[in-house]
Parts: sequence; structure tokens; C-alpha cells
Amino acid sequence: MSSGEGAGPEKEGQAAPQGQAQGATTEVFVDDTNTVPSYSNFCRVTATPEEVILDFGLNPQPFATGRQDVKANQRLVMNFYTAKRLLTALGMTIQRHEGTFGSIELDVRRRAGAFQAQTRPQGGGTGPQGVVGSPGPSSE
Repeated sequence: MSSGEGAGPEKEGQAAPQGQAQGATTEVFVDDTNTVPSYSNFCRVTATPEEVILDFGLNPQPFATGRQDVKANQRLVMNFYTAKRLLTALGMTIQRHEGTFGSIELDVRRRAGAFQAQTRPQGGGTGPQGVVGSPGPSSE
């Protein structure tokens, strides 16, 4: 992504300069035929006064304790204008995903607890569930 390209949709409407029609848009076509995809579960963000640096890598033991060595295999360097457009595009993408599929839980302990609650057999082995009636013999 260069400083002149947006981080959003491939078609991006921009304000028309003076002398051009108000309905004019700029279309950006991305040629991704030779792009090699890679997976990352780790990202380190650093910055200089002029640029934002994103290092991506694979952490094979993301929940391990102690020292973890992660090899960065991709580095993206961009200016702050492009970084802000990326932030906006990612925010909109996550908001759309959560609107469709529900909230993304970042705390792994909560995610594990929710997963266990979903996969637990009905009743959880604690006795009958959903029985309507008196709790026991009455003393009438």
C-alpha cells in the first residue's frame, strides 16, 4: 500500500477538485495475481516520528509462559496517513464481522469457558433439567 492508495474498498470516492463534476470517483484496481498469502498470529507495532512499522510472524506456542521466540516473516512500513486509513478499514471490517457473527472475545480464558459451555452435554450430568413441579413432598 503506497501513500497514495487507500486501505479501504477497491473503489474509493474522493472529493472532486475544483472544475470537475461532484460525482467523480477514483477507482483503484489491485493486481494480486502474484501475491503470496501468509498466516500470522503475532504482530508487533513500532513507530518512528514519520512511519509505522508492523512486523508479522507466527508464534507456534501463543499461550505458553516464559520466553517465546517469534520470527517475524513480514514487515510493513507505512506513513501515518496510510496507517490511519488501515485502522479505519480494519475497524469497519471487524464491526461488520461482529454484527454478523457476534462479539470477538480477546480473553482466551473466556473463549475457552464459552466453548466448554457450548459443547457440554444437555443437562451437564447434574440431574434432570427443565422439570416443572414442586421441589419435593409437601407437609400438608
